[in-house]
Amino acid sequence: MKKIFISLLMMVGVALASHAQKFALVDMEYILKNVPAYEMANEQLNQLSLRWQKELDALYQEADAMYKNYLSEKVFLTDEQIKKREEEIVAKEKEATELKAKYFGPEGELYQKRQSLMKPIQDDVYNATKKVAEERGYQMILDRASSSDIIFASPRIDVSNEVLNKLGYGK
Repeated sequence: MKKIFISLLMMVGVALASHAQKFALVDMEYILKNVPAYEMANEQLNQLSLRWQKELDALYQEADAMYKNYLSEKVFLTDEQIKKREEEIVAKEKEATELKAKYFGPEGELYQKRQSLMKPIQDDVYNATKKVAEERGYQMILDRASSSDIIFASPRIDVSNEVLNKLGYGK
């Protein structure tokens, strides 16, 4: 009885081991380059970033000009005027720093805008990838664009074009 149980257990183990897992690869960079909404969102973010950077540069230049004027006129100023000018310069630099944090900080407006524009696109790509995985029976789909560990992968297991087809941008 014990031998039969061990034999049965070994047969089940061999059967499970022989059932290979299926996996595939996608190239997210390739997919996103072929999604027009992603390119438009990227362009919109770049334009917004440039506009905000110009605004910041103007503030920093204004603070720098104030400092240079202060240095050239310092010998003619009273102690009270010196203190007032220094406070104005520090206030202008603080204003620029706060604006930079507001626009480009970790929870800044650029981050929030990126989230609002990119999240729906990323969700669509995720859902399309998930559908391909479910339809073809894949247990795992890896992103070859973000993995530097993949040295070689057969083009046969790349399902990027299938994901693009699910998104409606087939080639």
